[in-house]
Amino acid sequence: MAAPDFADLEAVDGVRLTWNVWPNSKVEATKCVVPFAALYTPVKRLPDMPVLPYEPIRCKSCVAVLNPFARVDFIGKMWVCPFCYQRNQFPPHYAAISEQNLPAELFPQYTTIEYSLPLAAPAHPPVFLFLLDTCLIEEELGYLKTAVSQAIGLLPENALVGLITYGSLVYVHELGFGDCPKMFVFRGGKEASQQQVVDQLGLAGAGVGVGAGPGGKVGGVAGGVGGTGHGAVLPGSVARFLLPAQECEFTLSTVLDELGRDAFPVAADKRPARCTGTALTVAVGLLGACVPNTGARILSFVGGPCTEGPGVIVSRELSDPIRSHKDLDKDAAPHYNKAAKFYEGLAKQLVAQGHVLDLFASALDQVGIAEMKVAVERTGGLVALSESYGHTVFKDSLKRVFQQGDASLGLSFNGLLELHCSKDIKVQGAIGPCASLEKKGPSTSDTAISQGHTTQWKLCGLDALTTVAVLFDIATAQQPSGAPSAAASAASQQLHLQFTTSYQHPSGETRLRCTTITRSWVDGSIATADLVAGFDQEAAAVVVARLMSHKMEAEEEYDATRWLDRMLIRVCNKFGDYRKDDPASFSLSPNFSIFPQFLFNLRRSQFVQVFGSSPDETAYFRMALNRENVLNCLVMIQPTLTSYSFNAPPEPALLDVAAIAVDRILLLDAFFSVVIFHGSTIAQWRNAGYHNQPEHQAFAQLLAAPQADATAIMAERFPTPRLVDCDQNGSQARFLLAKLNPSATYNSASTVPGGEVILTDDVSLQVFMEHLQRLAVQS
Repeated sequence: MAAPDFADLEAVDGVRLTWNVWPNSKVEATKCVVPFAALYTPVKRLPDMPVLPYEPIRCKSCVAVLNPFARVDFIGKMWVCPFCYQRNQFPPHYAAISEQNLPAELFPQYTTIEYSLPLAAPAHPPVFLFLLDTCLIEEELGYLKTAVSQAIGLLPENALVGLITYGSLVYVHELGFGDCPKMFVFRGGKEASQQQVVDQLGLAGAGVGVGAGPGGKVGGVAGGVGGTGHGAVLPGSVARFLLPAQECEFTLSTVLDELGRDAFPVAADKRPARCTGTALTVAVGLLGACVPNTGARILSFVGGPCTEGPGVIVSRELSDPIRSHKDLDKDAAPHYNKAAKFYEGLAKQLVAQGHVLDLFASALDQVGIAEMKVAVERTGGLVALSESYGHTVFKDSLKRVFQQGDASLGLSFNGLLELHCSKDIKVQGAIGPCASLEKKGPSTSDTAISQGHTTQWKLCGLDALTTVAVLFDIATAQQPSGAPSAAASAASQQLHLQFTTSYQHPSGETRLRCTTITRSWVDGSIATADLVAGFDQEAAAVVVARLMSHKMEAEEEYDATRWLDRMLIRVCNKFGDYRKDDPASFSLSPNFSIFPQFLFNLRRSQFVQVFGSSPDETAYFRMALNRENVLNCLVMIQPTLTSYSFNAPPEPALLDVAAIAVDRILLLDAFFSVVIFHGSTIAQWRNAGYHNQPEHQAFAQLLAAPQADATAIMAERFPTPRLVDCDQNGSQARFLLAKLNPSATYNSASTVPGGEVILTDDVSLQVFMEHLQRLAVQS
């Protein structure tokens, strides 16, 4: 199978597998080195996917959904489940089924299909609770108020909106009281339980059921708030705090206009008293009491570190620095473990309620993303990190959240992902924006990775790019000679995987998407060529990066670089073509040829080399890596470089210092930043204003082309990347040079044609490959 076919398969089903042919024994699977995993995008936009207006038919034994790989007996009106081989009777309304009259779910091309499930009550509108930090300087607070006002104007008219502000104290604004601003105040230094929130806000008498339903139940309060069954009509006392956007837009605008900085004075040698943890507790308690198991998001805007109450990450003394990677490694961060434990508890409460925590952090220093990561990631929340609320990274990212139409993020709520596997395949766990529901079954592996010990995961928030990596274990032992394994003999040597995702669609209806795929079992000891042909190096690089990122956080004394190097040497030793002890004879098949390059760039990336990054930045990068689809993750691991010159149309360039030339413009897409780099001659011509002269239209077009491409990249990405426009030999050229392969350094024997060298002691890709070949061919 050629490499492009894997992307074609993803376009049909939204699934990428690291291996598209699987060995039929555990021993051979272990020799493959790269994990067996699937990268699945549950609500990927699939234009050709049918949506069926009825409930799916399920197997009465394993509850898998009817799919094109089921064997059908048209005479007896029976179908055989490909996962547990149970014979199932078709329901009466399928009586007319025949080979010429098939339902859509049995069409061979519809391996991914969606069901629109009937609702027991009217769909509940989405809820957006804004949580604003007021411990900001006046300028920053002004930027934030303007951005939030614009965002509220972009909300759907029926969306419910609430507002909480906080500084030293937490203020819950009663938007339903339009006569004058009215708010309820909570002490910042004290954690408030959900019952205390309900009592203090006067919700107890409203017939509101406190506490969410079971974590596994999606849409448990369909159409009703607090189980009252009134559809979108809220009980009076709850409607004091959560109102439809069209009704409270004026009140909200008035509150925001009058909102000032936190009134408590701050000494010159102190940090502001900021109670982020308490504010989040109140927000979670309010939503849990009012709208449990309903699509709701807490949009938290944080402008500095939490210094008071639960979730503190640093003391108020400015002489006490915020924790660094070095402090975390040495266990010298006094507040870290307690804060992380607090947010772990908050994450469990959010997952049980089915609500999402989004984080928009804008500050020059750290704000505590490293501690909050667990709550944001488990709930599938969005995160954007910028230097200021006036920066385009923040403003454009916030607009993207509420953008409508084809360019929207496709925000969905309350997802429940379930996985069914063929016999002999065990699920080790999932890495991504999800939470384990601890539902064990015959397909659950004893080894747990990240969100493991389950075949069901909760995805409180998900969008069109949200991608979960599921890791598998092949459980069959090597069979005696001549005795085929169960996996090898079953179903014509085919294995099956089925992903079912029920979720609340942006339109409000509940949908179930079912993706069923099949791949081949082979005898790994003799069919190495088949394994090689089925290797997807792009998906493998992403899975390895996610697994490494997880290990760096979960395991002490873990050396990521050493782990990657050992894996790569073993892969090349197993699948390379060479003569023993002859490095010059080494070669890799096309399906493996770029894999070493991906891992070389991963070794140099911000995911491994945390020096120069704060714990907050590292957590931010890893959350994006664990969330995005294969293409975006690859851009994070190995940025793309495009060259613009007079002599040729825009073309991809090697990610190497040799790509720099004085008469060339380079466009680097590193996902979190987009860099436009002008060669020195181009920069001189531009500074001289040649592009403004009519006779130099070609030069003006050359300057405009990378700007247009950069704008297109930024328009479709979340979070919006930072745009860096720089010139050769300028200070900001470092954003490009840091990502390039250092084939020419300060101690190189010869320089490249562009004359550019990188001041680094890092080895180049060529030296790296020479060492890899030498170690791989050793006998």
